Amino acid sequence: MLRRKLCLKLTAAAAALIMLMPLRASAVSVVNSDIPCQAAVLREALTGKILFQKNMDKKMSPASITKIMSLLLVMEALEDGKISLQDEVTASPHAVSMGGSQIWLKENEVMTVDELLKATAISSANDATVALGEFIAGSEEGFVAMMNERADDLGMKNTHFENCTGLDAEGHLTTAEDISIMAMELIKYPLIKKYSTVWMDELRGGKTQLVNTNRLVRFYKGTTGLKTGTTDDAGCCLCATAERDNLPLIAVSLGSRTSNERFESCKGLLNFGFSNYKAVKIPSLKGSLEPVRVKKGEIREIGLKADAPEFTITEKGKKSPLEIEVEKTPFFEAPVKQDERAGTVKIMQDGIILSEIPLFTAYPVEKLNYIHSLERIFAAVFSL
Repeated sequence: MLRRKLCLKLTAAAAALIMLMPLRASAVSVVNSDIPCQAAVLREALTGKILFQKNMDKKMSPASITKIMSLLLVMEALEDGKISLQDEVTASPHAVSMGGSQIWLKENEVMTVDELLKATAISSANDATVALGEFIAGSEEGFVAMMNERADDLGMKNTHFENCTGLDAEGHLTTAEDISIMAMELIKYPLIKKYSTVWMDELRGGKTQLVNTNRLVRFYKGTTGLKTGTTDDAGCCLCATAERDNLPLIAVSLGSRTSNERFESCKGLLNFGFSNYKAVKIPSLKGSLEPVRVKKGEIREIGLKADAPEFTITEKGKKSPLEIEVEKTPFFEAPVKQDERAGTVKIMQDGIILSEIPLFTAYPVEKLNYIHSLERIFAAVFSL
């Protein structure tokens, strides 16, 4: 298997080389120890494949990268209509007691959800994050329980949250891989980019200035976010997201010694991804999804549907056309519900699976009853 090199430019040292293997269906590339962090992941967000990793399952303190999950729950509450951006939130004594990064909320001060989102996503304000969590769940404890439940739902098997801010706490741990999972979920919400891509903003009529803690927003082309973090236990951390030419990437760097190292680590990871991979348009599935036979149904076959994304990922330099391979259930027996799993569409190139798209039934089919059976018999007889 061919090996590639990624050069990470360090601020005060010679360039360090990272040895990589190109993407394969059954392999994940492993970065060597030269990358200046304790753990790292590069994931592409089209199919969710990990392009390479270093110690991605190592449990570590995530610092304010924790807020990715906090922000995800806010986005979900907005989408579900449970809260709105215009809702007013009153700061509690607990929220204003937070240390670390903050906007210095005063007890009973009122801000909108929109303003608190700005403070959380741009300036990593702990007091604003807790205020949002209390508004959604009634208490920080209740919100943290929601965070852990959502982490389980997403398959973040090595994550446990003790708070919604990322302040150091015993047992508050996650991994680079798990961070990339929740980041991929968060960037599905276009609204988050309204906040995570802002370099500078203000609150309180200009009295409070907000400066993004993620300097890649200003200095790295295509950056869409996402979250920095720094504590004594965690070191310097960063989850950086960027998109170029329809290819969205997620880079995670944990446990760097300095702030510069975390930014250079993620820049190197993103540079590698954009240099070696590209987004390609998935061919139309029209004509590939033939109906499936239905036994004992009111109708004899059922149509299929697939929520196919527009793009998938492949290595740069490959020019072979994409191929579609459909694996589907040979038949159903009525009754059949709508959205029953019916198979998989595989997007292939040179025999390698680039992505897999689930197939579902497009509508329900009821079981054939006595009247319909007679109608079929008569129709068959009179057609002779």
